[in-house]
Amino acid sequence: MKRYADISYTQNRELSWLRFNQRVLQEAEDETVPIFERLKFAAIFVNNLDEFFMIRVGSLFDLSMMKEPHIDNKSGMDPGQQLEKIFKAVSPLYRELDETFDAIEEQLMEYGVSRIKMDQLGKKERAYVREYWETYIFPILSPQIVDPHRPFPHLQNKTLNIVVKLKDELGICYGIVPVPASLPRMLFMPGNSVRYVLVEDIICDCAEEIFHMYQLLCKSVTIVTRNADISPEDEGFEIDDDYRARMKKMLRKRKRLAAVRLEIQGKVTEDTLDFLLGRLKISASQVFYSTTPLNLSYVFELEGKIPTVFRKNITYIPFEPQPSAVVKKGESILSQSLRRDILLFYPYEQMEPFLQMIREAAGDPAVISIKITIYRLASKAKLVEYLSAAAENGKDVTILMELRARFDEASNINWSNVLEEAGCNVIYGFEGFKTHSKICMVTRREKSGIRYITQVGTGNYNEKTAKMYTDLCLITSDREIGEDASLFFQNMGISNLDGKYRRLLAAPNEMKPKLIAMIDEEIDRVKNRMQGRIWLKINSLTDRDLIDKLEEASCAGVKIDMIVRGICCILPGIPGKTENITVRSIVGRYLEHSRIYCFGPAGEERIFISSADFMTRNTERRIEIACPVLDEGVKQRILEMMNVMFRDNVKAREMQPDGTYIRRSGSDRSVLDSQEYFMEEAARKAGKSEEGPQACRHPSGLGGMLQRLMARWGKW
Repeated sequence: MKRYADISYTQNRELSWLRFNQRVLQEAEDETVPIFERLKFAAIFVNNLDEFFMIRVGSLFDLSMMKEPHIDNKSGMDPGQQLEKIFKAVSPLYRELDETFDAIEEQLMEYGVSRIKMDQLGKKERAYVREYWETYIFPILSPQIVDPHRPFPHLQNKTLNIVVKLKDELGICYGIVPVPASLPRMLFMPGNSVRYVLVEDIICDCAEEIFHMYQLLCKSVTIVTRNADISPEDEGFEIDDDYRARMKKMLRKRKRLAAVRLEIQGKVTEDTLDFLLGRLKISASQVFYSTTPLNLSYVFELEGKIPTVFRKNITYIPFEPQPSAVVKKGESILSQSLRRDILLFYPYEQMEPFLQMIREAAGDPAVISIKITIYRLASKAKLVEYLSAAAENGKDVTILMELRARFDEASNINWSNVLEEAGCNVIYGFEGFKTHSKICMVTRREKSGIRYITQVGTGNYNEKTAKMYTDLCLITSDREIGEDASLFFQNMGISNLDGKYRRLLAAPNEMKPKLIAMIDEEIDRVKNRMQGRIWLKINSLTDRDLIDKLEEASCAGVKIDMIVRGICCILPGIPGKTENITVRSIVGRYLEHSRIYCFGPAGEERIFISSADFMTRNTERRIEIACPVLDEGVKQRILEMMNVMFRDNVKAREMQPDGTYIRRSGSDRSVLDSQEYFMEEAARKAGKSEEGPQACRHPSGLGGMLQRLMARWGKW
């Protein structure tokens, strides 16, 4: 294994990720964010942390059990040392969450939204809960005593359980009551206000009745998090096993993997804790205590219960993606894309033009084939409908479907069945290499010959997330890009990862070397007394080769500005190392998801959009595509976007040399929230009235920006 001695300008990826999730939690703490949106940010923080333990912590435990050493090349730590640092860093986040959640719930009470604890119920409400308990909850419970005759049950991953300590004439024993997944999480009290009790609180309160033969000594709500970092390549399946069946086996196994975390809401005695630690085979450092409900998924169901009169005051003012100003209404998208490149900017602009392109291609007599890579789809996908229609119309429809999109495996298995039944040719990629690229190609036979219309995106073909994630979608009829796309799909069909492309950058073999070569060109510019410049917008930076090359460029004098939403393993501003590097992170209403690479000074920029982050998994172990932006108008549009994002001083934080982040600040006249800017711009370009763009803002326009700034300064 290649070893890197210099860790003076790098940091551990897991600790960097925890700082990202803390920035999510800071949105829940931000009093300028509508109060119910703050509650949702708290829920997102919890969900993120769940996945982090299942995937990243789970994989570190796997590595820690291997004989050969696995040293992190950014921090020099082995898996055990990383786990120790992670557990130490996570505990304060639970305390921060508890304080934040309590403050949010207190403010929500002003709008008639209250989570009620059992001891807060009035007489009539308690009677109402009692009836619900006897009718709907108690009859379906499956309580169990753990003793020599009844073994400790398998506690499913991320399921709620009530754990109790009991005593009878024979001594101490323990009981467990799984909270049935079939039960609604919330029981709403009668009345006009939104008052609700969580089902786990009801069961916990009634535990004495469940175990009426015993003296109940303590009780608590718990959740076990299990390792979910399964790779199909590690499962030892027979070569001739059907791939879909193989993925189904993997999903079944995920539910029973080793425990990596225990969360406890409530108090437990020392011997109860020892009992749980022994049965789950975990250490005390893996136990985390919280007063906040352990599963906040119910938050997203709660919004629909809030009366409209209150909802508009405590949630973001709704914003719908706008029609793109560069797309001519009433004219074929295929025809428009044959004349000029089209750039769509989600979620500010609609995904509809791309879907319309596929719908048109399905019925266009000149179209002979549609080829596309699919990583994630929405639960209801028009794209599947249009691709199926194309196949039924006799088009050659080829779909490279990635079944291993983590936590979407079951959905992708189902969609692959639907597409195959419609007559599409569905292939499943490569062993050991996930297909993460976002590329689609429409081939037309015209009098002049074959024409290609190629679409390359930074995000999934998911109609739901296209309204929540910021992504770019480029549609181009450039011949060289189209020929590269055609060759790419041919190579995918014959399992050839060694294809050579003129325009596209393709991982796992060509992308990283070409990126390094472009960084070298910027270094050469500086050596030749010219300006060297690099702009990057990515989600994560962990690839050590690229990190070292960026450090080399910084030392040479190349100015490097990066927007990295999540993990960033390079530390900026280290004297003599990374002093020419700045790193910003934007966390706001929408998930920043687009990847943009820009090399060269003003007027000479080479811009690429891509599905790939600067992570080793993307550059070496995934099928990825980066596409050059050749149209000058599109290039200028992307440069404008980047300029706005680099000027953001409301939702942007700037990384310090020690890896911490501070909020950027601006004067009253220069307050800029880039996401609000793009919402207002999209509404304005779509032809909305003067008042129209105001609906994109919260609380309202520039006044809202100023209000948030003043609130942050404590002067409002």
